[in-house]
Amino acid sequence: MIRAVALDDEALALDVIQAYCGQIDDVDLVQIFTEQGKAIRYLNKFDVDLLFLDIRMPEINGIDLYKSLKNKTKVIFTTAYDHYAVEGFNVDAIDYLLKPFSFPRFEKAVNKARTQINLELSSANEKTHFTIRADFKLYHVAFEDVLIIEALDDYVQIHLIDGTKIVARTTMKAILEKLPQPQFLRSHRSYIIALKKITSVYKDTAKIADFTVPMSKSYKADILKNL
Repeated sequence: MIRAVALDDEALALDVIQAYCGQIDDVDLVQIFTEQGKAIRYLNKFDVDLLFLDIRMPEINGIDLYKSLKNKTKVIFTTAYDHYAVEGFNVDAIDYLLKPFSFPRFEKAVNKARTQINLELSSANEKTHFTIRADFKLYHVAFEDVLIIEALDDYVQIHLIDGTKIVARTTMKAILEKLPQPQFLRSHRSYIIALKKITSVYKDTAKIADFTVPMSKSYKADILKNL
C-alpha cells in the first residue's frame, strides 16, 4: 500500500486528488492539507511514501517546501504553471502534473512512483547488511543482528543482538529504506522492529529480547499479518 499525502491551498484541487486516489486500489491518501505549516509538521513526524504537492502557494512555494523536509519522500508536483517544470525535476520529482489533469494522466504518474518504490524495496531485499555512518565511522550492520531501532529526536539508536548500540544522525524513514520489508516494519512512529526477533505479542506490545516495544493501531495489523 502506498501511503500518500496531498498539499494544496485550493480545496477543489484536493477534492480531485482525493477522488482519483480513491480509484487506485493500492493508494491510501492518509492526509490532505491546505495549510503548509500543518503539512510540514506531519511530514516531518510520520512516514509517507508519496506526496502530491502544489507549487504556487501563499507562504512558500512547493519546491522550497519539499527541499526543507527532514523526511524525504517521493513527490509528484501539481500546478497550473508550466514554468516550474525544470526546477521540479531538479529535486528528483517523480512527475509534474499540469492542472487540470485527467485521471489517466494522474494514474500514469502514480504508476511511475509505484515502480520506483518497488525497485527500492527489491534492492533492499537482496542485501544481507546495510551501512550507516555514526561516531565518524562507517558501520556495516548485518540485518540478522538488528533487534529494534528507536527514534531519538534527530537521531536513531540501533540495538543489536550482542548488546551494541549505534546512534546515528538520520531519520526513521531513511533507515527503514535501507531495510528489507516485511522483515522489518514500523511498530510505532518511534520504533522499527525485526519481525523474526519477536518472541511474544501481548495487547499493544511486542516482546523482543529484553525490550517491550509498543505497537500503535496504524501499524499493528501489518505486523500481525506478516508474523
